[in-house]
Amino acid sequence: MPRFAANLTFLFSEVPPLDRPGLAAQAGFDGVEILFPYDQSVKDWAAALAGLPLVNLNTWPGDWAAGDRGFAALPGEEARFRDSFLRAADVAERLGCPRVHVMAGVARGPAAEQTLADNLNWAVAQAPDLTLLLEPINADDMPGYFLNDFDQAARILDDLALPQVGLQFDLWHAARIHGSAQGVWERHRNHIAHVQISGFPGRNEPGGGGFDLTAMCAELDQGDWPGWVAAEYRPARATVHGLAWLQALKSRSRPIGD
Repeated sequence: MPRFAANLTFLFSEVPPLDRPGLAAQAGFDGVEILFPYDQSVKDWAAALAGLPLVNLNTWPGDWAAGDRGFAALPGEEARFRDSFLRAADVAERLGCPRVHVMAGVARGPAAEQTLADNLNWAVAQAPDLTLLLEPINADDMPGYFLNDFDQAARILDDLALPQVGLQFDLWHAARIHGSAQGVWERHRNHIAHVQISGFPGRNEPGGGGFDLTAMCAELDQGDWPGWVAAEYRPARATVHGLAWLQALKSRSRPIGD
């Protein structure tokens, strides 16, 4: 059975961030992920996690309100990228987190792609034990973001040929970008190192959108896949009242999807 993580930025938002890991554990999640764990101290997060695995976090994005969305693909911003990556890598090491999603930033063109490649090569050399993730994000949710297509991301990964860098498959973004998350899964399954699930088209509790989550879990069970399936969705009501999907996937009692 795949291991399931709760995205604590999206889930259990009814309570303060440091209270969320305990609720996730009580709800049956095996671990958690946090988009930006930088507003609280590592010491406070370690106490709040209380041994619950932190499985993924994002690089520091910069000034979000000013439009920053990371720096990895921004020509001329290599110093800012290095600072943001080292900050993320330090938090990951201290909290035992094995994966870091590298945010590419708002950029376009061949120079941006070359900058991304150069920065990823540098990052792998700095933190060879981390798995680095690239996630395409749809243009409606994040206008101008450099990685906005899963085929583009897979080509970049092929060109890099770095075993430490993989694809973060977010079902919501795959469906929004390509129309069929199932098609993206089938084309790029060999690159996927981390999965994020939600409902489609509303991005609420997982299910719908023509994607069979039960079949996905069965497929992951067939191999020795080391990744996690993370719940990154906007609960339609209090998080604890919408977790039937989690128990269903853990028990495989019924299909989850269309």
